[in-house]
Amino acid sequence: MCAETMYISPGVVAPILWYLLLGPAGMFAYKAVNTADSLIGHREPRWRAFGWAAARTDDAMNLIPARLAGAILAAAGGRGFRIMLRDARRHASPNAGWPEAAMAGALRVRLGGAASYDGVPAIRPTFGDGPPPTPKDLTRGLALYRRACALIWLLLALGGLAWRL
Repeated sequence: MCAETMYISPGVVAPILWYLLLGPAGMFAYKAVNTADSLIGHREPRWRAFGWAAARTDDAMNLIPARLAGAILAAAGGRGFRIMLRDARRHASPNAGWPEAAMAGALRVRLGGAASYDGVPAIRPTFGDGPPPTPKDLTRGLALYRRACALIWLLLALGGLAWRL
């Protein structure tokens, strides 16, 4: 469930925003930093000294896009703003909690909690007040993701029309 919420910011909103701000060079720079963070920006001791700059730069470049992505998900879902504003800061990442909390609120489910990474149990914070998601909620989440992407395209089209006036 969290994958679609996680990628709307770095995969859709941030590249568009950086393109609008700085053109192709801005989008390229953003994707280069984001890729560097994915490859070397980990917290494991082996990579910490090498990847900290990529991770912090990616965090900075996603501050606004993550919040926009959360707001767009909440708007596309017709609800979720309250949960997003309440729960987003619980996440260890300064950015990942915004779209995740918005998705939880929009779907009225609880995301996060216990997980396992490479066989190591991890307790993550939870987002939302509802029950844990079911397979049916995955379908609802994907539909919400598609509506959010359609909303982004609509906003871009309206912005382009307004720009011409």
